Amino acid sequence: MITEQFPENRYVLLTPGPLTTSKRVKAAMLQDFCTWDDDYNTLVQHIRTSLVKLAVAEDRSDECGEAGKYTSVLMQGSGTFSVESVISTAIPEDGKLLVLANGTYGERMASIARYHKIDVAVNRSGELAPPDLDMLRESMESDPAVTHVAVVHCETTTGMLNPIEKIGQIVKSYGKVYIVDAMSSFGGIPMDMAGIEADYLISSANKCIQGVPGFGFIIAKRQTLERTESQARSLSLDLYEQWREMEQKNGKWRFTSPTHTVHAFAQALTELEDEGGVAKRYGRYLKNHRILVDGMRALGFRTLLPDDLQAPIITSFLSPGGEYQFKRFYHDLKAKGFVIYPGKVTTHDTFRIGNIGDIGADEIRALLDAVKASITL
Repeated sequence: MITEQFPENRYVLLTPGPLTTSKRVKAAMLQDFCTWDDDYNTLVQHIRTSLVKLAVAEDRSDECGEAGKYTSVLMQGSGTFSVESVISTAIPEDGKLLVLANGTYGERMASIARYHKIDVAVNRSGELAPPDLDMLRESMESDPAVTHVAVVHCETTTGMLNPIEKIGQIVKSYGKVYIVDAMSSFGGIPMDMAGIEADYLISSANKCIQGVPGFGFIIAKRQTLERTESQARSLSLDLYEQWREMEQKNGKWRFTSPTHTVHAFAQALTELEDEGGVAKRYGRYLKNHRILVDGMRALGFRTLLPDDLQAPIITSFLSPGGEYQFKRFYHDLKAKGFVIYPGKVTTHDTFRIGNIGDIGADEIRALLDAVKASITL
């Protein structure tokens, strides 16, 4: 048997997930676990219940069993696996999906639909603008074949925060099923499924709840999910069957589950509660973001988006001119202990910096010192 000192992080991950995790989250994975064990399955059920509570506003949770209207499902794989499980299961053979796309991840939902031969339309507002609500209304009026509408909450292509409540009001006024990809926002930005009017809310273990990669999850209106039996176009991504297995067998997964990741996520949920819940975490992320943006602007950088469209999750900065090269900038920052993200915008040369994860103001200020030392504008 070999016992090792737990290693320190080599660098701070300033990305939208995977992200910097706490030592206790890492330590939760230092034991092996059995997928059939009752204690493990009970832990899965605890996680499922906790996710529903996070998705329902506290002032609604006691209203006529509001939380009981929702349920949750865990799904192996990255967050995209969970998005695909919803799209490939929720939409019936004669259904049609409308995607409101203003970035890579909205376009990915449309691509998933095409792979599964699902009828899909896309409303594009461009990467630098939120979804066009007038265009949405026009689509609802002109195309009654649409049964489902999907949008990304925090579009990490740019860092834009899309108006999911306003979109939900329009979608529900036409009686459509509403799918929200909250991958980079759930657990880090306060939200309420009833207020959003979402039927499906999708996220991943390695985002704002600050776990590690390995599974995603879906919070769904129970009645809406119950109507999807036998609709799935995939065996392993059958959302309904995964949910039914967990419901009927006390948290059991249909296929081998990522046990270590699940235990890490349970610890991450505990740490979220210890921090004071989503509102407190949101406040920390906001502070991180403000220090980051103010500091980068003081160094001469410009943000891609105006402040009123920006989410406090990840920020796109315009690349400076001169002799700047992203790869050199990236490796220089990495050598100083920070990992950032390349740009993903098609119309501008950018790079991105995230400020979520187990980090605070000290790490952001240290990053700014590293940026100042790495480049002269």
